Amino acid sequence: MVQSELNIMTAGHVDHGKTTLTHALTGKWTDTHSEEVKRGITIKLGYADTAVYKCPKCPEPEAFTNSKKCGKCGGQAELQRMISFVDAPGHETLMATVIAASSIVDGALFVIAASEKCPQAQTAEHLAVLETVGIRNVVVAQNKVDLVTKERALESLKEIRALLKGTLYENAPVIPVAANSRINVDALLQAIQENIPTPKRNLDAAPRLYVARSFDVNKPGAAVEKILGGVVGGSLLQGKLRAGEELELLPGMLRHKKGQDVYEPVKTKIASLNAGAESVPEAGPGGLIGIATLLDPSLTKADSLVGCVAGRPGTLPPVWKDFSVEVFPIARQVQKFPETFIQNEPLVLGAGTATTVGFVASAKKKKNFILSLQLKKPICADKATPLAVMRRSQNRWHLYGTAKIVS
Repeated sequence: MVQSELNIMTAGHVDHGKTTLTHALTGKWTDTHSEEVKRGITIKLGYADTAVYKCPKCPEPEAFTNSKKCGKCGGQAELQRMISFVDAPGHETLMATVIAASSIVDGALFVIAASEKCPQAQTAEHLAVLETVGIRNVVVAQNKVDLVTKERALESLKEIRALLKGTLYENAPVIPVAANSRINVDALLQAIQENIPTPKRNLDAAPRLYVARSFDVNKPGAAVEKILGGVVGGSLLQGKLRAGEELELLPGMLRHKKGQDVYEPVKTKIASLNAGAESVPEAGPGGLIGIATLLDPSLTKADSLVGCVAGRPGTLPPVWKDFSVEVFPIARQVQKFPETFIQNEPLVLGAGTATTVGFVASAKKKKNFILSLQLKKPICADKATPLAVMRRSQNRWHLYGTAKIVS
């Protein structure tokens, strides 16, 4: 089994075809949660792996495929690399989930439907997220071109270019695709190969993993002797993990003590590691991995450990219940919000895969605002961890900017 080298997130407005395009690229439908199936939208982060192959005989872009056999000549294609896709939701009420996804990826597939005027609300919001969290490598998929006329497709392309002008992605490739019928998937794979490189990884550092999902894999009614421990899934930012090693998760597990919510560190052992659908003896950065633990599965069910940072005991960043941050607003977002912060104003903060609410205890204006915040749920982060900040405006949460911990 070859572990995926990098993670790519899908971004874009709701119902522009992110999940369908992920299916076209990987063969996996990532909306598996019951509410997702019922409502027809992505709610939780979805994951799917694919292999990128290239035929040595055929011209580009037809040479690129996600199959071992070339779709053009039928010959044997050569493996280029493995990729994990993180399918993020597009709905405005789930922006915190998008921010969580952005913390574990190396690039993005920005999906924009040609059948609607660009930009739609979450098209612009997702673009702001990509820039804010520093994702530099982006490929734009102009989806649903099979549903529009040639004139509308060209008009849509002009709208996309206008949206990207002046951003980090002004020169990003725009690939027209029809996800439902897999049209131009080969060209999209080529663009991904050429524009989203595998970053250099620090394999010698202490392992650090952002937990993006946690769950119980046991089916109801399973025999006691066959019950498996809880599973956490996410992506390693650095270092390596091996089966049999001790693992610590911070801030840990929610407990109720003397009428208060308390988070306690969780320590366990790694029972096994999975990359894709196969077990591996060790895992490094790049791609999404599943960690089977010795924890009681009731402790990991329903994403209860999402937002934790995992690694070897004693090597993880501090846990913060309150702190001071310097806030850096996004210039084109500022007009949506009040000019200042008020006491007890709630802010939604994203740190890695963690999402929490911070209440403003005090605000001082220097070059930027310095806010003292009290957190509803603690986070595990070092001072170098970038924070995403969302504020409420017109009864909705919008991305306001970023922040860094100062004390």
